[in-house]
Amino acid sequence: MAEIPDAQHDTITRDEVLPAEHLPGVKRTRWAWIVGTFFGAGFLKPGPGTYGSVAAVIVWFVVARHVPFHWLPLITLIMAATATAVGIPAATRVARESGRKDPQIVVIDEVAGQWLTLVFCLPSMPFALLGLLCFRVFDILKPPPVRRLERLPEGTGIVVDDLAAGVYGLIVQTLLQQGFIIYHLIQSAPKH
Repeated sequence: MAEIPDAQHDTITRDEVLPAEHLPGVKRTRWAWIVGTFFGAGFLKPGPGTYGSVAAVIVWFVVARHVPFHWLPLITLIMAATATAVGIPAATRVARESGRKDPQIVVIDEVAGQWLTLVFCLPSMPFALLGLLCFRVFDILKPPPVRRLERLPEGTGIVVDDLAAGVYGLIVQTLLQQGFIIYHLIQSAPKH
């Protein structure tokens, strides 16, 4: 049987590459697949992780437009914590049911990490897109110790490495955002 690499995490056989609905005898836990794929965003190709992050930014931006500004960091942190708390068991179930260590269709980890990056983001699309870029860069590059966290068992390893990438993204996005604000304050200050 030919071997096909799955997202640099494990090696699976051609029979295991088929979506679960095409695998005889594979039971799908409905809530886990809905949560794990973030309502189907994980089925989009190419790059389901990027689609998951984009979906997270869209949801965050809609929330940001409807909550008081001073509550946004706390609400965003609660969103990330909720995605993590529900995402770990969902990712575990989808991984077991699909027969993959870290299935690419599971994007709830990107959602949690993306929301973590956006905790201090100002509610404007340019800054939200900056947060998207920062998170995706760290999620793809996986600087230390992010890659090591993938070794944690099942859903924990699937989700926690993206939370670490989210922390890196949060730091860089916040610094760049603050730098932009300071630069514009200096530029708009009256000249003497």
